[in-house]
Amino acid sequence: MLKQLEKELQKSGNPSKAKIYSRFFKTGKGGYGEGDVFIGLTVPEQRALAKKYVNLSITDVEKLLSNKIHEYRLTGFFILVYKFEKADEEQKKEIVDFYLKNKHRANNWDIIDCVADKILGSYFFDKKKDVIYELAKSSSLWDRRIAIISTFYFIKNNKFEDTLRISERLLNDKHDLIHKAVGWMLREIGKRNQEKEEEFLKKYHKTMPRTMLRYAIERFDENKKRFYMGKG
Repeated sequence: MLKQLEKELQKSGNPSKAKIYSRFFKTGKGGYGEGDVFIGLTVPEQRALAKKYVNLSITDVEKLLSNKIHEYRLTGFFILVYKFEKADEEQKKEIVDFYLKNKHRANNWDIIDCVADKILGSYFFDKKKDVIYELAKSSSLWDRRIAIISTFYFIKNNKFEDTLRISERLLNDKHDLIHKAVGWMLREIGKRNQEKEEEFLKKYHKTMPRTMLRYAIERFDENKKRFYMGKG
């Protein structure tokens, strides 16, 4: 089954898209995605293949995750998501453990953003969240992104406190990809409860990274934007 999936992935590849993705995901020297390899599949194409091959064994999923080709890894993580959605509680625990063991394979932001909330966020929603808080303290950029994006599941279920606590911990993060992720999650809180987002912003807008702030206030009216950007 793995060989057939790999054939379909290769067949669906598009060299011109691969070049665009390589630039977009900063695969050049010094970029956050340095050395990553693309063959040019769209996310919908990968989702479709993941659904088709959802019964792939965990051993073969691990082989996908260890592949140097970006789309192989993302398709493998999509398969995990679809397995998780169908799993009972014991199986979900096994998938979470497997995800955490292989999280270093999620080494670009799209692989995290499409998956982390659907596995970690969903699983830990009604459980102790120590794992997520530990990830937020990691020296790994990708672990920290996993931590904040995992809380998107909580936000969708109108639970904001963990997102706000982790956002507070990441205020002094040095990486632009964390600034963008935290700002995005704050904006998502604001879609559901603008008062709660503004409580956070009133406390931190003068000291938080500007990119984070811009993402967080993207949906505000012009007067509020000017106020939070210090131009009012």
